[in-house]
Amino acid sequence: MEALLLIAIVVGGGVFIASRMSGNNTKKQEAQKFEDAQADARRWIERLGSQVLTIAGNDAASTQAIADASERYNAASSQISTAQTVRQAELARESALEGLHYMNAAREIMGMPAGPELPPLEGQRNAGRVTETRTIEQDGRSITASPVATDATPNYYPGGNVAGRPVPAGWYSEPWWASALRTGIWTAGSVFMFSALFSGMAGVGYSAQAFESGYGEGYEDGLADAGGDMGDGGGDMGDAGGDMGGDMGGDGGGFFGGDGGGFFDGGGFDFDF
Repeated sequence: MEALLLIAIVVGGGVFIASRMSGNNTKKQEAQKFEDAQADARRWIERLGSQVLTIAGNDAASTQAIADASERYNAASSQISTAQTVRQAELARESALEGLHYMNAAREIMGMPAGPELPPLEGQRNAGRVTETRTIEQDGRSITASPVATDATPNYYPGGNVAGRPVPAGWYSEPWWASALRTGIWTAGSVFMFSALFSGMAGVGYSAQAFESGYGEGYEDGLADAGGDMGDGGGDMGDAGGDMGGDMGGDGGGFFGGDGGGFFDGGGFDFDF
């Protein structure tokens, strides 16, 4: 009996020690992943900071693109200084990469080499891009989208997710996505504006209903592969509906729904477009 008790104690002690060692190894692995993510983010932030401080625009479009890059540099620097998780470090990296895409656009306008190819932004491929110049009237003002920089379209966006919605890459007369980027909330008129501005455009392979649901280009293929419903608003949000809350100022959701709720989810909405 005593022998059996001794064996049980030895086995139990071994299991306890193994469990502790496994837990310590897991914590070490998590800490290493965070350190790696943090170092990667800082590398891109430093590269962005170097360009922002040494390159100046020579026209309205390049100057605005560099100003936007500078804003993303400030955002990334703030995010990495408070990051405590791998995901938070990744969001800081995303902000820095977005700023570098702005810088590449400015460099292209000014005839400068773009430099090494950048990793794509989250949702950039799904968001598509502007392929033709189009002007619409929205709430008494004109909004223009263009595939190239012009005096009328000095505001660039590299394409990607803003507050859970895909915004196509292109040059615009005004940064109509800026409010959602800052607050995480899309306004009441955004889906109607999106429909008028991009409906039928070849480079933007999704509809206003898909924008409302957070889908990007190719969402129908994704639903078909998954055996999902091909209806107007159904299906999984997929790759284009990722949570950009930490990067874009919080999980805002908004009028058309989102991480923080919305009009159709029972939450609030913003009519000031």
